[in-house]
Amino acid sequence: MSLIKLRSIPDVTKISQHIIRVLGCNPSAMTLQGTNTYLIGTGKERILIDAGDANVPKYVQLLKRVLKEEDAKIKDIILTHWHHDHIGGVKDILRDEKCRVWKYERSDADDEILPNIAIKKLNNGQIFKVEGAVLKVVHTPGHTTDHVVLTLQDGSLFSGDCVLGEGTAVFEDLYEYMKSLKTILDLNPKVIYPGHGNIIENPIEKLNYYIEHRNQREKQIIDVFETNAKKTFTDRMIVEIIYENLPENLKLAAAFNVNHHLMKLAKCGLIKQITGGGENLWILVEKGELSKSTL
Repeated sequence: MSLIKLRSIPDVTKISQHIIRVLGCNPSAMTLQGTNTYLIGTGKERILIDAGDANVPKYVQLLKRVLKEEDAKIKDIILTHWHHDHIGGVKDILRDEKCRVWKYERSDADDEILPNIAIKKLNNGQIFKVEGAVLKVVHTPGHTTDHVVLTLQDGSLFSGDCVLGEGTAVFEDLYEYMKSLKTILDLNPKVIYPGHGNIIENPIEKLNYYIEHRNQREKQIIDVFETNAKKTFTDRMIVEIIYENLPENLKLAAAFNVNHHLMKLAKCGLIKQITGGGENLWILVEKGELSKSTL
């Protein structure tokens, strides 16, 4: 393992004496080169942040190799959120490692995501200590209701899927997500280690870009409605208008994001939803209706 910085992410990177990144070896359009998992600490006992996907033998072999080279074992696995590409590998890891598994509790669904595996509940502000590292849990909902980021004593931050090394993140709740971006910004991280993509060396610039990007997307959407005041739109129609040259395989994710903007704008009383032809249609709220809004 060597201290290296490349745009292409190696299978294993020793980022510092107390951070080793092990790539999940599960590349896809949504996971980029794969899920980044991080082994934290310098002593015999380490903390693993996220666990990659299920049934990826190469990842498990890489993790075993690193632990052997470091003469270490895993004390705790901390999951940033419930998505399969972050929790799937837990079962495979537990075949060799006897450790605790932690995750923040979901508020939108049952948390039976890893059957027959005991998952301890994370708390906002919880502290984890191993030799060479002190991690603090910060609840950052929006991408999912259970999403957390983790701060390290050196000023670095592990962002899960809240902030990515490349591109922008998807989310379940735009309102909560924007609040979480502000929470991370207020933490003033020196560097961000994301769940996907390369290390973010300019975290404040990146966070401000994320916030401005969402604000700009919202402005683009409301401009579509204001330019076509009597016309109805679906989320996919808006994607075709405001996302230029977007690959077809990413349009569903873009429509997912647009739909959350639409719901946020509806809460603000700027647009409203109507039903037609079996589709969810949206239309601008007329000025007379807007004046009657209680929002």
